[in-house]
Amino acid sequence: MKWLASQTGQVTFEDIKNTSLGKLVRDQLLNGILSGAYAPGQALRESELVEQLKVSRVPVREALRELESAGLVVSRKHSGVYVRELSDEEVKDLYQFRSLLDGHAGRMAAQLPDDERDELVRELDHCVSAMDTAIREGNAQAYYSLNLEFHWLFIEYAGNREIAKAYRDIIQKLHLARLKNLSNEEHRLRSNAEHRQIVEALRKVTSAGHADEYAALLAKHVINAHDRLSVM
Repeated sequence: MKWLASQTGQVTFEDIKNTSLGKLVRDQLLNGILSGAYAPGQALRESELVEQLKVSRVPVREALRELESAGLVVSRKHSGVYVRELSDEEVKDLYQFRSLLDGHAGRMAAQLPDDERDELVRELDHCVSAMDTAIREGNAQAYYSLNLEFHWLFIEYAGNREIAKAYRDIIQKLHLARLKNLSNEEHRLRSNAEHRQIVEALRKVTSAGHADEYAALLAKHVINAHDRLSVM
C-alpha cells in the first residue's frame, strides 16, 4: 500500500536528508494506521510515541497535526489524540464520492489508445489473478492491498494529479471500513468476480461510445462494496 503514503517508490538517503523529522514520524504513524497497528478509537499518546519512535515531542506533535488535518486522527480537549472513527454516514458519503472518481477513471480508461488500454488490461489481469491466490490462501490483508492496487491503476492511467490526491485521501479514511468488508471471504469472492467483469468489459471496448457504460460499471462496483459493508 505504499502509494497511500506520501513517500512512493524506493526511498533514498537523499530523500531522507531532505525530509523533515516531523514528516518521517507522520509517515511512520500513517503506515501504522493503514496497517491496522493503530485501530480506530485508539489513543495516540504523545509520551508513548516519543519513547517508541525515539524522537522529541516536537516532530510527534507536528506529525499528529498533519494527520488531524488529513482527517485520520482527532484531538479531544483534555483527553488527547485518537485514531478517528468514521460514522456510518461519513462512510456512505466517502463511498459515494469515491464512486464518482472511479467512474471518471473508468470513462478515461475506455477512451485510452488501444496500446495503453491493452497494457492496463494486462496489469489488471495480474491483479485479479493475484487476488484469486490471496482468496485461496485466506490472506485478507494481501487481498486488500491488491484490491487497492487494482483500483489505483485506473486512477493512475487517468493521469489527473488532483483526482489522484483526492482519491488517496478518500482511501486513507476508508481503509479500516474496507478492510473489515474484505475480511469476509464471501465478500472477497463477490468483489473479485466484479473485478473480473470489469477487466473483461475493458478488454471488449471497441469505441469511445462505450465510455459511459464502462464508467457506470466501475461506479456500481464501488456502491456494491458499500452495500456489502452495510449488511455486516
